[in-house]
Amino acid sequence: MTATDHRPARASSGERVADWFDGRLGVYALGRRYLRKVFPDHWSFLLGEICLYSFVVLILTGVYLTLFFHPSMNEVTYHGGYLPLNGIRMSEAYASTLHISFDVRGGLLVRQLHHWAALVFLAAMLTHMMRHFFTGSFRRPREVNWVFGWTLLLLGLFEGLFGYSLPDDLLSGTGLRFVDGAILSVPVVGTYLSFFLFGGEFPGHDIVARFYSLHILLIPGIMAALVVAHLILVVYHKHTQFAGPGKTERNVVGTPFLPVYLAKAGGFFFLVFGVLALISAVATINPVWSYGPYRADQVSTGAQPDWYLGFAEGLVRVMPGWEISVAGHTLVLGVLIPIVVFPLLLVAIGVYPFIESWVTGDRREHHLLDRPRNRPVRTSIGAAWISLYLILLAGGGNDIVATRFHLSINTVTWAVRISLFVVPIVVFVVTRRICLGLQLRDRELVAHGRATGVVKRLPHGEYVEVHRPLGPAELHTLTEHEHRDRSDHRDLQTADPQPALDGAGVPARHQEPQP
Repeated sequence: MTATDHRPARASSGERVADWFDGRLGVYALGRRYLRKVFPDHWSFLLGEICLYSFVVLILTGVYLTLFFHPSMNEVTYHGGYLPLNGIRMSEAYASTLHISFDVRGGLLVRQLHHWAALVFLAAMLTHMMRHFFTGSFRRPREVNWVFGWTLLLLGLFEGLFGYSLPDDLLSGTGLRFVDGAILSVPVVGTYLSFFLFGGEFPGHDIVARFYSLHILLIPGIMAALVVAHLILVVYHKHTQFAGPGKTERNVVGTPFLPVYLAKAGGFFFLVFGVLALISAVATINPVWSYGPYRADQVSTGAQPDWYLGFAEGLVRVMPGWEISVAGHTLVLGVLIPIVVFPLLLVAIGVYPFIESWVTGDRREHHLLDRPRNRPVRTSIGAAWISLYLILLAGGGNDIVATRFHLSINTVTWAVRISLFVVPIVVFVVTRRICLGLQLRDRELVAHGRATGVVKRLPHGEYVEVHRPLGPAELHTLTEHEHRDRSDHRDLQTADPQPALDGAGVPARHQEPQP
């Protein structure tokens, strides 16, 4: 044996680079802890990932579109690939949109992908928040994270409005006319606000450039910061999970981030991206070339906003055209009241965790999710809010409903007005009764088991149906909330021992303790 046999093997270049970073940033210790973080496995948790991946698609496609879009309202004469509009006077913004659609390779697909991703992003955010609402995951210690998510939803609504308005086509211009009317209805300062926003009398010359700055810089920057903060709090607070065998308020049962969850998340990202690309390739949305350039003296027939702002227009359409004069000022209540109610409907979502905590007096930490049926009042409130939103959405398209079903628009409007006050109450009562009925059925299942459909005759002649006892897992799911509600939360701080850790400091058996 020579002396060279005792020399240690030379580290590879990758190991040397990793050691260099670890010595200065401590990445090895962080990676050892967080790359083995446990994530529960449930399909509803994918809703949040759809939000994140749609946001990534929006950023990527938005960067591409900024390379070709000209945010200017200066008038030019169009000469491009769309022949029906050649020789027409239009703004540079609209001309560049046509250029992207017909002259830039892949431009139309990217435009479609950007718009569809925006719709899916907002739909996923709303559905994601409703999942958190109905399962009670907004409770302590996650109230701040709920507010972050609510702020993202609110910013997303306005981000969609600004992006929708940039092409300066006849449809988006009609939407801006609606915005201008809402601003003008503000008492005393409405006219000044309108002149400041539009740079003069509507439509002005600055609105597209201002919305462009907000759309590509300010609001996306705030949203990106909120997304990062949202994810940091998810890691800090640990994931919530549905009740089940082995799952307590002190642990998380699931799969580790690396390699299992990372592989699933990566595959799901490409799945979301692929579905969005497929929809964008086969389903046209916002064909601005069909609407033509915006003219202040024209209105598109059947002009409708995107679905996420349809309820705001519904508030205005169903409101009677009331006007009153106060101190020499005319108050247009037909517009003023809706623009006051619009933020109140959104604020009700944002402050609900604090209202529920105050009403119920519940100050405990919650890491196990509720089944919606076990919280009938909260579930009924959520269902009533959704019904209210859908009614207003239908009201925002009252002209479309009337023409498609050959009805009087006055009949449709009055039906929406009445439904606005009646339907949410009916939905609340019915949903609460359904939840109580489902609870009663669960108690019957626990007490007697599941019916098998087999009828058996007893020795004394009585006929009975045979019931199959429930398994331990199903029994745990149906009864866990009762024990949790009756237990003293202080016992959770002392009774449950911490799970054993492996050599890397990771809880054994993929169980992660809650802070």
